[in-house]
Amino acid sequence: MFSKLEFVEKKYEEINKKISDPDIIADQDEWRKLMKEHSEIEDIVQKFREYKKVSKDIKDAQELLQEKLDKDMKELAQMELDQGQEKILKIEEELKFLLLPKDPNDDKNVIVEIRGGAGGDEAALFAGVLFRMYCRYAEANRWKTEIMSSNPTGLGGFKEVIFMIEGKGAYSKLKFESGVHRVQRVPETEASGRIHTSTVTVAVLPEAEEVEVEISQNDLRIDVFRAGGPGGQCVNTTDSAVRITHLPTGIVVSCQDEKSQLKNKDKGMRILRARVYEKMLEEENAKLAQARKSQVGTGDRSERIRTYNFPQGRVTDHRIGLTLYKLDTFVNGEIDEMIDALITNDRSERLRQGSDE
Repeated sequence: MFSKLEFVEKKYEEINKKISDPDIIADQDEWRKLMKEHSEIEDIVQKFREYKKVSKDIKDAQELLQEKLDKDMKELAQMELDQGQEKILKIEEELKFLLLPKDPNDDKNVIVEIRGGAGGDEAALFAGVLFRMYCRYAEANRWKTEIMSSNPTGLGGFKEVIFMIEGKGAYSKLKFESGVHRVQRVPETEASGRIHTSTVTVAVLPEAEEVEVEISQNDLRIDVFRAGGPGGQCVNTTDSAVRITHLPTGIVVSCQDEKSQLKNKDKGMRILRARVYEKMLEEENAKLAQARKSQVGTGDRSERIRTYNFPQGRVTDHRIGLTLYKLDTFVNGEIDEMIDALITNDRSERLRQGSDE
């Protein structure tokens, strides 16, 4: 590990010299590439330098304890040694994590797809609750949200809603939200007060750029039709809704929220690219996933990941066994504690898998 850290630090120093070179600055493409690389390894280098400083402090304290000291000085040196040894163990763990291969999608925007599952109107209403929860979480992080496609119900829920969240690190925070979310509560429409169980599926896809997913126009079938809303009423009187079928994969995307056919097509293509990209990632990672299944689950949409129990005011994530008794604030977007626990668990699992190899 330490030979690798020495190499990264040397590389960092070389990049530092290059990015201040007038010839490099003049070549903006090269300069931006170097700045990106500089940013990617800066945290590792700073942590390694902290490790070296604490190592030196430990060595100094050990040497001091070998000398003839009065009682107070000896106690002080011993305290510094104990603190340093405790600190260096923590830094070593942090360095191991920083050296883990980074998910290349972590800094990307995401496309979130929420669909009502079992439970009819109640499932659609809860899909609306989850949509608002993620929107409020995005707002708290100063991320931008944009509805790409929606199929609302007359009661204020959604049979389906697809939306974009734009913000640095959105995928790294939200990628563990994919799966089946189960809700247990008394529906507003239920007169007898019986608790119903409904489900909603969530899929979190990293946004794919055109350069990452090349889709040929020859592989697409594009149909246009007149948009319709809840209850079948007409949303507009022109054929502005768009259905795009990707023939090689059979993936179908429909968009009708915009009045412009071009805007609906653009949004549809963004969703399609994300879904094709996700399929590519699934195929690439299939063998790896079989060999090392993370404790936070596969991210499969058929996997039940969380239960929201309204009568008891609790939310439980089944993958890590964490229960929080603050459901009201949770569904209002305060989901950081759960997300941080999932990220921490994933880090621990990846470190364990790395040490097993």
